[in-house]
Amino acid sequence: MEIAWTEIIKYFSFGILGIYILCLIFIFIYSLTQLNMLRYFISYQKKKKSIPSLPNDLPFITIQLPLYNELYVVERLIECIARLDYPEGKLQIQVLDDSTDESLKLTKNTILKYQKRGSPIEHITRENRENFKAGALKNGLKSATGEFIAIFDADFLPQPDWLLKTIPYFNDVKIGVVQTRWGHLNRNYSILTKIQAFALDAHFLLEQIGRNQQKHFINFNGTAGIWRKKCILDAGNWEGDTLTEDLDISYRAQLKKWEFQYLDDVITPAELPITLNAIRSQQFRWNKGGAENFRKIIGAVFKSPNISIIVKFNALFHLLNSTMFLNVMIVAILSVPILYIKNEYSELQTLFNFSMLFVLSTLIFFVCYWFIHKKIFGGGLLSFMNYIKRFLIFYSLIMGFSAHNSIAVLEGHWGKKSPFIRTPKFNINQRKEKKINKYILEKKSNYTFIELGFSLYFLFGLISAFSVSEKGDFGLFPFHLLLFIGFGSITYFGLKKPNNL
Repeated sequence: MEIAWTEIIKYFSFGILGIYILCLIFIFIYSLTQLNMLRYFISYQKKKKSIPSLPNDLPFITIQLPLYNELYVVERLIECIARLDYPEGKLQIQVLDDSTDESLKLTKNTILKYQKRGSPIEHITRENRENFKAGALKNGLKSATGEFIAIFDADFLPQPDWLLKTIPYFNDVKIGVVQTRWGHLNRNYSILTKIQAFALDAHFLLEQIGRNQQKHFINFNGTAGIWRKKCILDAGNWEGDTLTEDLDISYRAQLKKWEFQYLDDVITPAELPITLNAIRSQQFRWNKGGAENFRKIIGAVFKSPNISIIVKFNALFHLLNSTMFLNVMIVAILSVPILYIKNEYSELQTLFNFSMLFVLSTLIFFVCYWFIHKKIFGGGLLSFMNYIKRFLIFYSLIMGFSAHNSIAVLEGHWGKKSPFIRTPKFNINQRKEKKINKYILEKKSNYTFIELGFSLYFLFGLISAFSVSEKGDFGLFPFHLLLFIGFGSITYFGLKKPNNL
């Protein structure tokens, strides 16, 4: 019986090691796709960019502004859109308002004010929020008179010449979407906004440019972009069966052979969430929606006879982007028992060397993101030193979000449905600004206590490095330190009062 129990423990340990290695391989392959996109990002910087000229006869454009309880930003939004430089006779502005609070009246009054000034703005409401944002966009499309549909979320503030900079790219009849880069109004508000800006900059510069240059699948980002109306209808219109309707329709449009144009030099400023609960709601929606779209779309991508195997491979990792959090979480959880297994079965030393894949992946991410940092903030030794600090903070905190995001990913893969939870907007750009905000959730999230548990778990991993053997084993010490800092920091932010931002 004792021998049998020993064998069970041994095979269980081998199983843990096998899962650990598979997840490390997946993370490493994903990092290689990032490195490949860096290659195209660098070559793109050297290209001479040609800007098409404005058409002689400007087309009719509909601007859609989907709203839901945006009390603090709706006036700012409408004022910004009213300043867009475009002939009013060829412009239709639809405020797609699903609001249920006092912002509905504020929006109505603001629209009336601009209508009296001659602005072509309309207030469209629905009796229910069926299919949420996707349903609002689809409902607005029924009465949209524009040949092109520009979409802006409530916290986005396009420059006055935004339409004049984007519409020329539709001279190419194959272009179905033009997407612009997001800017950040409150990048330096707090450490949380800084890491969000870091991640979004990597997406909009490294990934969007890299995919677009290779003619791989890219995605409309839900806002700050403009569609050819014919493309939306040809793709099957907006659908609300996933939490990321933008990614869904992007793939359906590209499967129909429509091309996307990404403009990195047209920057549309927007507000980053400033509270942990607001970040959680946004991250949960994005990561769960990514997993939902993997379930929905990957089959059609691989069955398509007109798509190369390379494009299909990259689409696989694009749609599994959010699943990276799940892989990181699995590797993190298993890394503590791996420390003990490693010292029990020394004959498997070669397999334990697979841990170096995480180090290599980290180095690849470090190199890739340095080029993005240099593009935005410039090069030089001082900039590089600032980048090292920025990267370490980003890397540890993003690990701290991995438990929360992993649950979102699992729900997406399992097909569990959940409502579209809007990200509250605050219209606060500086720390000295103090405003009462009805959308701030005072209640502590249950995830905070889960993250507290993981911070203690990885503290145990740090202590284990000293006690696991006579000489200690510090190979995983840096990894556990980052995890402890990451989960500990997220726990700290979760326990803080939201008003103390």
